[in-house]
Amino acid sequence: MPTEIRSNRPPLIWSVLTNRCPRCRKGHLFVNDNPYHLSTTMHMPEHCPVCGQRFELQTGFYFGTGFVSYGMSVFLLGLVFILWAVIKGLSYKDNSIFWCLGLGIVALLILQPVLQRLARSIWITFFVKYDKNWQSHKGSSEIFS
Repeated sequence: MPTEIRSNRPPLIWSVLTNRCPRCRKGHLFVNDNPYHLSTTMHMPEHCPVCGQRFELQTGFYFGTGFVSYGMSVFLLGLVFILWAVIKGLSYKDNSIFWCLGLGIVALLILQPVLQRLARSIWITFFVKYDKNWQSHKGSSEIFS
């Protein structure tokens, strides 16, 4: 029986990476799916269009995403440095360290809209848990449910 329940449950990683509602894992967190449509990058509906979960749990709820975004940015920059060191080598004598830093900064700038959305998706997933019976209490969206 547990395998039947689990097979209907969308995977957590998939729902976070595709910016889905953490409660039902079906509804979209953002109005526009394209993170590079910069005028609507961070626009979110008030409630999940599928299960009715409220997305802004309290005023200023998403201020914490700065910490998540910072961690992801540091990880990405570290990954760029490690890959550059393994592939080309790092040295201040031939300026390769500065080229690596420049590449890392450009990568972070290009990926910033994606990282911001991913940070919000991760943050709300910390506080709103998956509810396999969300259909039975659609419309009730308690804080930190």
